[in-house]
Amino acid sequence: MNHVEKQLYAAPRNYLYLYTVAFILTVLFVWSVSAVSLNDVKESGLSIAVNIISGILTPDLELLLTFNSNGVAYLLVETIAIAFLGTIIGSILAIPLAFLSASNVVPKPVAFLTRLLLIFIRTVPAIVYGLMFIRVTGPGPFAGVLTIGITSIGMLSKLYVDAIENLDTSVLESMTSIGCTTMEKIRYGIVPQLFSMFLSIMIYRFDMNLRDASVLGLVGAGGIGAPLLFAMNSYRWNEVGSILIGLVILIIIVELASNKMRSKLIKG
Repeated sequence: MNHVEKQLYAAPRNYLYLYTVAFILTVLFVWSVSAVSLNDVKESGLSIAVNIISGILTPDLELLLTFNSNGVAYLLVETIAIAFLGTIIGSILAIPLAFLSASNVVPKPVAFLTRLLLIFIRTVPAIVYGLMFIRVTGPGPFAGVLTIGITSIGMLSKLYVDAIENLDTSVLESMTSIGCTTMEKIRYGIVPQLFSMFLSIMIYRFDMNLRDASVLGLVGAGGIGAPLLFAMNSYRWNEVGSILIGLVILIIIVELASNKMRSKLIKG
């Protein structure tokens, strides 16, 4: 213990650095708090907040348990379909872009330009893509699928590139030494290394896309977001509670299932 204590006391005391960081964080915190204004909070707002909580705690069970096209279950299935199909489209389109972004596969100028394109794709928010596609295809699930597909490309390509650049090249060198063709090296040397990683990344992205698909409905891109917005605008808080409960249950189920599948893929 004496040795440990001596090492502890011998450690440099960067008080100036700590005080500077603490001062900067304090200034940023005070500046952020100054932007909060409670002047617009009225008595009616507090009563609305109580109604929202009451509606969530006493949901419309008929809407929650109805299985027609207006029920929560149907809207959740539609949301899952939008997220799933959008993830598949984005995953497929991301593969060639990922290989074009990998500096160990293509020349560095090509990789640099492709990465700039992916940065631009990731920069635009999903809600903006949704508004653009609605103008092209009209409101509905198809606009949501296209939006999810495009927004998935940026992140999936980035994660794919990390997997590609961490390939075990010694396997490919061994296959080259025994005279394997390019297709054989891809089939038996590259695909087995990348398949489980790519699939794990796709499942992770699907989990995120499910939340995005719920939000995209707010702008008319299908899914459960639009009924949620209509219910909120009409102050039907019981319906809002039903929709939120359905969303929470769906997210929990998908979260547990995706974590289990991803852990199996990663661990083998």
